[in-house]
This record gives sequence, C-alpha cells and structure tokens, in this order.
Amino acid sequence: MQPVTCIIIGVNRERVAQDAVFRALADRTRRQLLDRLRERNGQTLGEMCADLHMARQSVTQHLDILVRANLVTAVRRGRTRLHYLNPVPIQQIDRRWISGFDKPRLTALQAIKDHAEEDAMTTESTESTRATIPTYVYVTYIRATPEQVWRALTDADLTARYWGHANVSDWQPGSAWEHRRADGSGTVDVTGRVLQATPPTLLVMTFEDSPAEVGRREASVVTFRIERHQDIVRLTVTHENLPNVEMLEGISSGWPAVLANLKSLLETGETLPQAPWEMESGH
Repeated sequence: MQPVTCIIIGVNRERVAQDAVFRALADRTRRQLLDRLRERNGQTLGEMCADLHMARQSVTQHLDILVRANLVTAVRRGRTRLHYLNPVPIQQIDRRWISGFDKPRLTALQAIKDHAEEDAMTTESTESTRATIPTYVYVTYIRATPEQVWRALTDADLTARYWGHANVSDWQPGSAWEHRRADGSGTVDVTGRVLQATPPTLLVMTFEDSPAEVGRREASVVTFRIERHQDIVRLTVTHENLPNVEMLEGISSGWPAVLANLKSLLETGETLPQAPWEMESGH
C-alpha cells in the first residue's frame, strides 16, 4: 500500500470515529448518562437506569452507542459489567478545535465561573461539598499480541525504555514491585504489591506513589486488562481508590503519555522522539 493511500485511510478512519462521537453526544439522554458517570464512575446498568424513567433496554441501547463511540468503556468484574468514562475522544476534540486557539481565554473564563460558584456554596459544609475521587480508566488499541503487551508491562528493561523507570518484580501474587528510575540512581518512586497476575491477560497491583504514606493510607490499585482482537490488542488501564485530587490530576496526564510511548515502542520498535510526559499541558 502506498504511503499516500495509508494517510488517506487514516484520515477517513479518524473522521468516521469523530462522526460517531458527535452523533453520540447529540442525544440529551446520552449526555445525561455521561454526566452520571462523571459524577460517579464505574456504575452498573442498574445504577445507570435509576430515576431515568426509561426502559432498561433503551438505556442499554444508549450505552452501546456510547461504547461504540469509545466515550464509555465497559469493564467486566465477575458477572458485573461496570461502565467508565473514556476521556480520549473528548481530548482529541479539545486538541483539534480548542487547544492552541482560545484555550487560555476559555480557561480563564471557566476559572472565574468556578470561583463564583464556590462563593455561592459557602453555606454548605466542607464534608457535603467534597467530591468523591472517581476511578480513572484509559483504553488504547495496540497492534501487538497479548504476550508482547504483557512483556512490555512486566519486563524491567522494556519499561525503562518507554517509561523512564524499570518495573522490578517477579510478578507473582503477593510479591512486591518497585518503579525504579532508569537514570542509574536506583531511586524508587512508586512501590506496591502484585494482587493478581494472569499472563498474558490480567495484572492487578497496588500503586503507592508516596513511600512515606505506605501503611498509613489504603493504596490505590491499578488493573491492566489485555484483550486480543485478531491482530490487535485492547489494553484497558483502570486506576482506582485514588487518595486525592492531586493524584487523579497527575495520572490523568501521566497514563496517556506512558501508554502512547508503550504503543509506539511495540508498533514501531522505537519510543516517541521526545518523552511525552515532559510536554506542557495544553500544548
């Protein structure tokens, strides 16, 4: 296939994907479902149906459209199917039509609006206004085998290449793991324990980015779910039980950068030319 043809096919696929996103967002009910997940991520179908005054089958159809548009990811936990927001399509819309144009002005206006809303809520107690930290879910598709993705997640040398840290463990349930800097210092920035390891499809581990807090607070949990579809793999990363908003903000930019580098390494044999996590937000 000629390079120009590949580019045209790539552009057409992007347009089809964006058309699906805009069609999904055009319906008020589907926007309401997204709002519910924004308020509390990881809901079952029954929870999504509550107070909607709509048949369960209709809600299922709306959720299926959101899943096909990649706006929602469905993750199975035993017999339960949980639904999570997937921020990637919205980020792509932001990057194409907002970032680099009116982003600074819009951000300033939103900050003024948020500040005004905070002032209007001063009569409410701190406990009643404190938002629950949502579960973070990120989905990416990689042209690779499940075995290659598993190795990329667990091999210390490979993680050092695309993550800047070596993930060190024997990856047996109950074993400790360490996220060591690859700069030769041996500094450990993240620690945890392997909760579940089922090569090459499932890896669950605790994730503690503050060594001083180990044992003093419940650690967050990261789940890597690897699913094969013909010649590609869907990698779903779920990060839950987050202790604070600061950590949510950090991983919301960190995971997409790390997984983009992993995807590049597996598909091209090379990481991205620059470390994506060093890129300033909004550029």
